[in-house]
Amino acid sequence: MFRLLPYLSKYKKESIIGPLFKLLEACFELIVPLVMARLIDVGIKSRDMSYILKMGGALICLGMLGFLCSLTAQYFAAKAAIGFGTELRHDLFAHIQRLSYAEIDQAGSATLVVRMINDINQVQSGVNLALRLLLRSPFLVVGAMGMAFTIDFQAALIFTAAVPLLALVIYGIMLVTIPLYKKVQKGMDQALLTARENLSGIRVIRAFRTQKSEQRQFEEECDYLMRMQMQVGKISAAMNPATYIIVNAATIAILWIGGERVFYGIITQGEVIALVNYMTQILMALTALANLIVSLTKAVASAGRVNEAFSLKCTIHSGEKAVQKNEAQGKLKEFPAVEMQNVSFVYANAKEEALSNITFTARRGEVVGIIGGTGSGKSTLVNLIPRFYDASKGFVKVNGTDVQSCRLEALRSHIGVVPQKAALFRGTIRDNMRMAKENAEDEEILRALTTAQGMEIIEGKKDGLDTMIHEGGKNLSGGQRQRLTIARALVKKPDILILDDSASALDFATDARLRGAILEDTKGMTVFIVSQRAASVMQADRILVMDDGQIVGNATHEELLASCEIYQEIYRSQICKEETAGYV
Repeated sequence: MFRLLPYLSKYKKESIIGPLFKLLEACFELIVPLVMARLIDVGIKSRDMSYILKMGGALICLGMLGFLCSLTAQYFAAKAAIGFGTELRHDLFAHIQRLSYAEIDQAGSATLVVRMINDINQVQSGVNLALRLLLRSPFLVVGAMGMAFTIDFQAALIFTAAVPLLALVIYGIMLVTIPLYKKVQKGMDQALLTARENLSGIRVIRAFRTQKSEQRQFEEECDYLMRMQMQVGKISAAMNPATYIIVNAATIAILWIGGERVFYGIITQGEVIALVNYMTQILMALTALANLIVSLTKAVASAGRVNEAFSLKCTIHSGEKAVQKNEAQGKLKEFPAVEMQNVSFVYANAKEEALSNITFTARRGEVVGIIGGTGSGKSTLVNLIPRFYDASKGFVKVNGTDVQSCRLEALRSHIGVVPQKAALFRGTIRDNMRMAKENAEDEEILRALTTAQGMEIIEGKKDGLDTMIHEGGKNLSGGQRQRLTIARALVKKPDILILDDSASALDFATDARLRGAILEDTKGMTVFIVSQRAASVMQADRILVMDDGQIVGNATHEELLASCEIYQEIYRSQICKEETAGYV
């Protein structure tokens, strides 16, 4: 929790004014029993109506002043807490944006969402209560005890026994509940993950009729969460009854001892009432403190989880070099657009390498096809080019510069990526296209859509480029989403274009037209086409054949048919269907 306190630095004034006004309110509360004692011992005893009205007016004034102080404290505490939560949320979101694929894979997107929303809300609520009550409640307890000793030392000794006992109960409950709140948060993470997977994969679940098994799994996770919450709730619920028992027993003792001392004339009746009022104030302060402890317990557990998210350190650090322009100067030979030498890569916590001893070069303007079976390492290979992951061994160069020494922003500005899963965002088609180039003109967008075979998407919509896309492109077909993501990458006009199995949802005819348009409209651009279809890569300048994380073939289509057994198997298993579709 203390590691997050610097986020209050912009709200120092509010963080000071809020607690100070709460302390001022507590001071007014501590005066009230003394005024009550004077009203009873002087006004009521002597039946002096003017004195009674005078003391009654004083009580009203104290109440009004306390109300104004409380209102002021609430305002500044809320302002500081909300500002704290906003700053923290902004920083955590920015931190997550800087993480590489490896860290996001390690943490999981579902738990990061919970920590950014739910956990920060818990911490924000804890900060709000702490600013209002963390100083006020202990001050009121100590102040009430001090005022009690000014009235009568012997009767006040009851306070010295009751207050430590109350503190022991509260502290003991806090120690038990903190670990349980962490389990509650983990249970919530798991339930959220299951719900998210079910909602995103609802079509698959219904297709395979696994609704009941998924429902049972979700119910089990919710039952576990409920049990944890019930366990925490039962322990926390014991706090108020336990504190009330102790305080009420102390009040009975005060009345018993106070009655005897009034009988002997040591103290007055009003002073006994004042002692009872001080005990009541201690009860209320400790009850508020108990609720604060519960809230702080949740906040501390949530703060630990937020700190865990912050502790995820990005393993990919930006270099200082700019990416060199790939232009031939005089008779100097231009650099390869992409070069890999003895590259190996292993995923975190994996036992085997995903890539082993990868070596190849791709020249400027060259179209490189990458083909292989599922899990052969095709996507992993192309993800090393824009440094979504860093190679475990060897080096990757873009335009002759090692990618690990390049500025990430500069490197990725030269590269356009179309991922396997088409990702579109809520907004218009134009907004999605301008993600690649902020100031892209409509003419550039339409040209990219034409190349990506996506013009029919906007021609069939009355709003054209202003057509709204729902979250994740849910109102579009899979093929439409893929064509729009290809167009978005083309709007950028990158030096290197990576198409990572980005036409898998397209029919053969559309795929053929798309490949022809890309070959025609991307002159001078280095294009990587990742696919499991032989027809998608057979016209490439060179084809890399992947198998079990290694390159087992690196040649043209004709050369591979003559020399690479794996490519022959892939080609022969598909060629009959492709011939029927008009490829040969």
